[in-house]
Amino acid sequence: MTKLSIQNTRLPDKVPQGGWRFSAWLGRCMLNLLGWRFEGQFPNHSKMVIAVAPHTSNWDFFIGLFTMMALRLKLNFLGKHSIFIWPIRGFLTRIGGIPVQRSTKHGLVEQLSEQFAARSKMVLALAPEGTRSKVEEWKSGFLQIAHRADVPLFLVGLDFAKKAVIFGPSLAVSGDLDAEMRRVRDYFSKIQGKFPHLQ
Repeated sequence: MTKLSIQNTRLPDKVPQGGWRFSAWLGRCMLNLLGWRFEGQFPNHSKMVIAVAPHTSNWDFFIGLFTMMALRLKLNFLGKHSIFIWPIRGFLTRIGGIPVQRSTKHGLVEQLSEQFAARSKMVLALAPEGTRSKVEEWKSGFLQIAHRADVPLFLVGLDFAKKAVIFGPSLAVSGDLDAEMRRVRDYFSKIQGKFPHLQ
């Protein structure tokens, strides 16, 4: 897999971009300071769902945040409503955070699918596990959204053993969600999270 310099990596032209030079510089500095690098290729899609895994630690959020800043990637992500509190609520919302009430998620797939249809560009990042705790069954919402919105699913791995953000395959999601889940889980099984016993 291609190893990329964080300093020189740029997004393809169709991918939604935002942020500022300072935030991009800060993101690159933090990744370099922590010893992380990029691997693989970022796909040139104006709309996509990004599945980021494994999710075993709070560090996953920061590595993802620094990656987004370094690339000047404009995206949305879902988070537990309980983290959207003062003084960080405004910051999380500005960088694309969408608070979610776990007990009232009905209709979320439809709402996000409609958002994809209404926008010319949209990237939505999700953690398939939905939690840092070990789970036997992953939530299929990310697959449902990609399928209903008819957008590619891009797999991004956070490999703490290699300290690499791995830009994996971009997939077209069929209606056979069980088969698609097996394909996704097989890919991420080869990537080591910060706490492997929680995978």
